Amino acid sequence: MGWITLLAIYFIIWWITLFMVLPFGITRQTDGIVGQDTGAPQSPKIIFKMCVNTILAFCIWLIVFICDYFDIISLRDLANL
Repeated sequence: MGWITLLAIYFIIWWITLFMVLPFGITRQTDGIVGQDTGAPQSPKIIFKMCVNTILAFCIWLIVFICDYFDIISLRDLANL
């Protein structure tokens, strides 16, 4: 696999894992401020979640890379399923 393909796979994994990480630790607003949705998060902590997501996506990407590099699972194996 070329480095552009590896980068594209990491990008896809990063976005998928972002949607898994976003809901963690969410608390709803209880204030009753007019014009704000009561379901909106009180403190989203988005920078922390993006850092955790980057580490998680790298770990998953590393597993995919190792499987491809050492030919543990190939596309032909997946096609024969």
